[in-house]
Formats: sequence, C-alpha cells, structure tokens
Amino acid sequence: MTFLRSPPARWFLAAALAVYLLLSPLLAVFEMGWPNVLALLPISVTAFGCCVWVLRGRGERRNAWLLAGVLTGGLALHAISRYSGMGFLYFVVFAAPFRTRFWPAVLLVTADLAGTTAVSLLVIGLRGWEVWGNLLGLTYVAVLVFLVRHVRTTREHAAALAEARAGEAVLAERARLAREVHDILAHSQSAQIVHLEGARLLLERGDDPAAALDRVNRAVRLARAGLEETRRALDALRGQELPLAERLERLAVEFRSVTGASCAVSVAGDLDSLEAGARLAVARTAQEALTNVRKHAPGAAVSVALRRVGRWCELEVRDTGGPPGSSGSPGSPGGGYGLVGMRERAELIGGSLAARPGAEGFEVLLRVPA
Repeated sequence: MTFLRSPPARWFLAAALAVYLLLSPLLAVFEMGWPNVLALLPISVTAFGCCVWVLRGRGERRNAWLLAGVLTGGLALHAISRYSGMGFLYFVVFAAPFRTRFWPAVLLVTADLAGTTAVSLLVIGLRGWEVWGNLLGLTYVAVLVFLVRHVRTTREHAAALAEARAGEAVLAERARLAREVHDILAHSQSAQIVHLEGARLLLERGDDPAAALDRVNRAVRLARAGLEETRRALDALRGQELPLAERLERLAVEFRSVTGASCAVSVAGDLDSLEAGARLAVARTAQEALTNVRKHAPGAAVSVALRRVGRWCELEVRDTGGPPGSSGSPGSPGGGYGLVGMRERAELIGGSLAARPGAEGFEVLLRVPA
C-alpha cells in the first residue's frame, strides 16, 4: 500500500485511468469518422474533467453533482456510440460510495444501472445477453464497492471508538491520580497546619516551649508520612505497590508504635485478582480508619480483617472504643473524618462502605469487587 502512495505509482494510475476513460470515445471517433468529433469529444472531455475534479475534491455534495455530470456524459456517449461511455459509467459506480454520502451514492448507482439498461434497450436496441451482461457487471461492481465501503467505515468507527476509550482511560487515570494526591495532601497538610498553628500560639504566649517543640516535631513527622504516602500511591497507580497483607501489617505496626494499643490483622482468601483501584481503596480505607481511631478513640484496641467473600473483598476495621473523656469514635456526631471520601472512592469502583457504631466501639466495613 505504501508503494501505491508514491508519486510514480500515482502518476501511473492516473495515466491508466485517463487511457481507460478516453480510449473508447476516441476509438468511436475513428470508427464513426471525424464529423462526429463535435458530438463525442466535448462530452468526453467534460465527463473526464468531472472525473478529475471528483478525485481531487473533498466536498461530498459537490462530488455528487460532478458524478451526476459524469453519469449523464457516459449515458450520452453510450447512446451515440455503443459502449463508448462504459468507462464513465463504471467510474460512477466505483467512485460514488467513497466520494459522496451513502444515500446520494445509492441514488447515483441506481440511476447508473437503470439508465444504462434503458439506453441499451430503447436507444441503441441491444438485446439479450448484451443488456444483461452490462447490467450484471455494473451490479457486481456496485455490490463489491459498497461492501468495501462498509468494511472501511466499520474499521474507521472501531478505530475512533478505540481512540475514544483510550482517551477516557487516560482521563480516568488522571482523575484517580488527582484524587489520591488530593486525599493524601488534604489529610497530611491539614494535620500539619493544626500542629503548626498550635505551636505558633504557644510560642506567641510563651507558655510552654517544650509543647510547642513537640507540635513542630509532630508536624515534621506528618510531612514525612505524607510524602511516603504520596510515593506509595504513585507506586500503586503504577502497579508496583506492596501486597495488601504486607501493607496492612505495616499500618498495624505504625498504629501500635504510635498509640501503644494492640492492632490485630487477619487476611483470608485469594486476593491476587484484585484490581489496582480495589487494592488502593482497601489500603487507603484501612489507613483512614486507623487514623480516625488514633485521633478520636485514643487507647482503643483495633482489629483489621481482610477476607474474600464470593465475588467481593471485604475489609472490616473494629475498635473497642476510647477511654472515658475521649472524643468518641469516628462516626460520632461531628465526625466524618475522611470516611465520606472513602465511601466515594468505593462507589467509583462498584463497591460500598458502611461506618456504624459496634458492640463496643465503632466499625468500618468496606466491600469492593474481587
């Protein structure tokens, strides 16, 4: 196909087409004598010019009118000298499906078949297989060309659909990345601002420099943790994240080291088939739930259970409730604490998230497709 697009091939094809279209009218001139030149050549040259314009032009409506001119010229030549206009009649059948819209092409091809048959029968008096041979030849070419047009149109639609889906996938990936980075930064930076603002107030009043330093240190730890979480999110989006069991165990170790309370992790079932979005939702929900327990139910023991149930993967995080005087569990009045964002994340991948008071404290249940 690349060879056909080269300049030498194009010039050769153009010359072959010119010979094909003009040879029959010229032979008819020689057969009928030079007095008939004024009748044949102007029609031939006009029809040939319309053919060239059709091949070079891209306007579908204009091409339809030009092909109508070619059809008229071909029928006129056929009526003056039998078969001298057949090249132009076949050109209409070949070009109409590719140079005009579908219905104008159908009308042109139908007019071509009907006109050729009518001229053959009524004007030049052809009979029998001469008429049917021309009609069958034009019909065969018309069916073949329309099939080729259908295949090309189907491929173009498939390519456009694939391109659109690829664009949607890119946009979805960008949205997911933006959501991950937003969640991490919103969580870590808001906590940093709280600690730094507290340190600023303590320093302004000169109350307790040690407490101010402690808040600054906490803000530094949060900044480092936020940077680490951003790296983890990017690795997850690239498919390079740690296995879920290991990620949950790391979160539990971090929880135990910070709070001194117990955090048990249990994993059951085959979770290798989870998609990246589902794995990320599980890890982020577990992190958010443990963070909420640490903030709003200090001292509470936690259990984290990850299991596969049929075609679903379930993550359940339960705490035993904080000691008297704590601010309560994550779902208590005035709460929220990021669980709304986790619920939206789960719903985006076809899952669900429920957060409700339990027998002792509070429990979070995430379900994502497995």
